[in-house]
Amino acid sequence: MEIKKTPKADLENKKSTWLLIGYVIVLAIMFVAFEWTERDVTIDTSQAVVDPIFEEEVPITVQEEKVIPPPPPEPVKIAEQLEIVDDNSDVEETSVASSEETGAAVEVKYTPMEVEEEKVDEEKIFEIVETMPEFPNGGMAGLMQYLSKNIKYPTIAQENGVQGRVIVQFVVNRDGGIVDATVAKGIDPYLDKEAIRVISGMPKWKPGMQRGKPVRVKYTVPVMFRLQ
Repeated sequence: MEIKKTPKADLENKKSTWLLIGYVIVLAIMFVAFEWTERDVTIDTSQAVVDPIFEEEVPITVQEEKVIPPPPPEPVKIAEQLEIVDDNSDVEETSVASSEETGAAVEVKYTPMEVEEEKVDEEKIFEIVETMPEFPNGGMAGLMQYLSKNIKYPTIAQENGVQGRVIVQFVVNRDGGIVDATVAKGIDPYLDKEAIRVISGMPKWKPGMQRGKPVRVKYTVPVMFRLQ
């Protein structure tokens, strides 16, 4: 039995129509593709910020011209004036005769130079002299022995346990006598007083000598106080 289709369901009649529609669509796509181009891009630089370029102006150094001072004026030379004498004028001639011509003996006098000797001030107190003062009996060792024998330790200082060294300064006179004894560095009033008493009671020293003359000399002696 043969199956028949209705005219609405038959697509063969519309085949040419759909083909034409397909061609039109393809042509339209191709046309659009050819007409589609990139638009030119324009960049506006009028509002852009451009860093200004400054050319640094370098000052021109002008070297100062040194003014050379004029040379000092030359001293005026005074021309020697020669007095011209006439040939006919009389001129006295001066002649100098040597001792060999005259035969006279030449006397030579010697004048000795006077040298003033430096005067030594005998009243001045020296600290260093050519010959220092010296204790009469044994020098420094004899002085230490004299102090140890003659020092009497104050009772109050012994009870308080005070001991140490007292520095005494004094002046040895021109005759060797001891004067102006003072404490340069003390430790206790009683010990200081005892040190002054012993130093002032020393026998006369050999005086200091300066340029062969006795002079006054300042001397320093340590006095030891030690408890046994």
